[in-house]
Amino acid sequence: MTHAHQHSMIASTQKETDPIIRQSLAHANTHYENFPVASALLPRHLREPIGLIYSFARQADDFADEGNLTIQERLDLLDGFREELQLLQAYIKPQTAFFETLGAMIRTKKLPFDLFYDLLDAFSQDVTKTRYQNYAEVLDYCRRSANPIGRLLLYLYQEANAHNLQLADNICSALQIINFLQDIAIDFQKNEGKQRIYMCQDELVQFGLSEQDIARFIAGDNIDKRWQSFMQFNLQRVEQLLQSGKPLGHILKGRIGLEMRMIISGGERIIAKLRKVDGDIFQHRPTLNQWDWITMLLTALFKR
Repeated sequence: MTHAHQHSMIASTQKETDPIIRQSLAHANTHYENFPVASALLPRHLREPIGLIYSFARQADDFADEGNLTIQERLDLLDGFREELQLLQAYIKPQTAFFETLGAMIRTKKLPFDLFYDLLDAFSQDVTKTRYQNYAEVLDYCRRSANPIGRLLLYLYQEANAHNLQLADNICSALQIINFLQDIAIDFQKNEGKQRIYMCQDELVQFGLSEQDIARFIAGDNIDKRWQSFMQFNLQRVEQLLQSGKPLGHILKGRIGLEMRMIISGGERIIAKLRKVDGDIFQHRPTLNQWDWITMLLTALFKR
């Protein structure tokens, strides 16, 4: 994505609300995801707010990851989003039509601004931090990169009590870590020279692995028992985390509960696919196909 294109996404001068929402819904679905985004399963009155939230997150994530920008250019773009949020909080008209629309939705739905700032903090961290020493650091990143989305959804659903928020945190952190496992090779090669690794450094050492091993596997060497054991350990832990949040899919009623059960099922499908290839994400990166989505829907509809 070019620098100009990135600016064009947030510098629209359109004043009509509908085009901004249509653009946001389209943008929210431009990247592959392991779960439905503002899908037709949701009540219509929720699709547009969720589309705006995902568009905010996706644009900011692209600032951190896409294109050939310098570190400072990426941080400046993210700071631009922070400044727009600050204007909204101060009841000052923002600079862009997207934030006008987003701000009106935030006010109407009474969403916490802090959750939007948390997302920006996580994406800024992506620009400057490429290694995670231990699981606590990974979970702290998930707290800001993924958990705010689940919490915002619960606020939209008017189901944001303490118990539900904790369940949503567990689901969202699990989905983020599943994505890390799925994308180990992609993250290692992202933004040439950056070699971002979300796997815990202390656990790589514990299983006798090094960054050189990851580079070898990416280059085509076969994975070994050390890597298989490392992945089995991570898959078991993330599966337990996902299962600990699973009751939320039945606490939430109607179509929002169905959507949540599909989200959880998507995570379960990717875990199963990772196990099937013995953790060899280098030769067999798992993704969801059409049959998986059908299976996820049937599971969400009929399985308790």
